[in-house]
Amino acid sequence: MNFYKKLTLYALLLALIVVSFGAYVRLTDAGLGCPDWPGCYGTLSVPQSIEAIEQAQSFYPDSLIETDKAWIEMIHRYIAGILGVMILLITILSYKFKNQINYSIKWPVFLLLLVIFQAALGMWTVTMLLKPAIVSTHLIGGMSVLAILTYLMHRNYGTHRESFVKHKSERRVIRFSLVLLFIQIALGGWTSTNYAALACTDYPTCHGELIPDMDFVNAFTIFRELGVTSLGEPLSLQALHAIQWVHRVGAIVILIYFLFVAYLLKINEGFNFWRNILILAVVLQFIIGIANLLLHLPIVLATLHNLGAAILVVILVGINSRITRPWQQS
Repeated sequence: MNFYKKLTLYALLLALIVVSFGAYVRLTDAGLGCPDWPGCYGTLSVPQSIEAIEQAQSFYPDSLIETDKAWIEMIHRYIAGILGVMILLITILSYKFKNQINYSIKWPVFLLLLVIFQAALGMWTVTMLLKPAIVSTHLIGGMSVLAILTYLMHRNYGTHRESFVKHKSERRVIRFSLVLLFIQIALGGWTSTNYAALACTDYPTCHGELIPDMDFVNAFTIFRELGVTSLGEPLSLQALHAIQWVHRVGAIVILIYFLFVAYLLKINEGFNFWRNILILAVVLQFIIGIANLLLHLPIVLATLHNLGAAILVVILVGINSRITRPWQQS
């Protein structure tokens, strides 16, 4: 059982790495570094020798072989694969210790199914050439895996008691923060996958206007190819404005709402640590988001922005687990 608890902790830490490295893959345009899946040019590694590169080029004549990008993509696949094995083991051990764990066996089973779906999304990301809907769903799936692992880990190590927050209305406000966070993550993923992060590079205005010209219809058409509308026409700058502007507004909403959640935690006992890291994380995330605009999206800051979102997921799931009563065996 002690090994099982440590496994949930290590899987959570690895999931943070996978999510952050996934952002790095997108930002370096390495998502198509390998044109096939799960291998790379027909092997489980990256072609290195002149002979291997020539052979790979003959198999994929339309692909430009860039070994640096291919290695970035394959490293992401390797660590995601290790995480998948760890989650499979967690699921098996959860069944073994089902009378000792403090949550329903349905959670690890759902987590395993989600990871299998994530693997399929990873394949479709390559085979469907980075369709925004697929890539964005892949991001949400990764954050959901992280959220469930956080819940399992906290139920194993943390303290949880419904009475930590005395009023139902306050608990609802705290729980809704997770909904808002995932909506904002989805908007951030949509901004990134549509390459709209630099549609406006000033703040708080966009090209000098608080409300620029925007095309919401084409901006948020889900089922389309990358860079074009559903009719196949190039996506306009106004559509990119709309994508980024909505994400900006979402960031302001998140900042205000999370600071209010921090206030609720202050008036309830036992949340000093959680309140402080929530305030620190959301303020830093807001600052990093603005810095990404003003500094034209440096890879380090953009990756940190994604890591910041993942850390907020961990914090909010931890807080919500803390105010959830122990699970009763049926």
